[in-house]
Amino acid sequence: MTVISSKEFISNQERYFDMALDEQVFIQQGGDIFRLIKNVGNTNIYHDANIYEEILYPDEDLYSAITANELLEMLHEDIHQIFNEKK
Repeated sequence: MTVISSKEFISNQERYFDMALDEQVFIQQGGDIFRLIKNVGNTNIYHDANIYEEILYPDEDLYSAITANELLEMLHEDIHQIFNEKK
């Protein structure tokens, strides 16, 4: 998985299009992140439900992810534990 800025993508489009054939490439622009996907063939993506499923539905990585609040809670606990051990 590769995450790049929109400026980097614009400068090296061919490189990242080639890279998207073998791995996931994400383009970050401000607070938004876009996923670059490989060519889906001669299919009209506006009428193909399979394409929508690939793009719109969460995958197993999303289901195994934690929220920012969960991360902060875990870090908070770890910081308290480290602080107490240093006393």
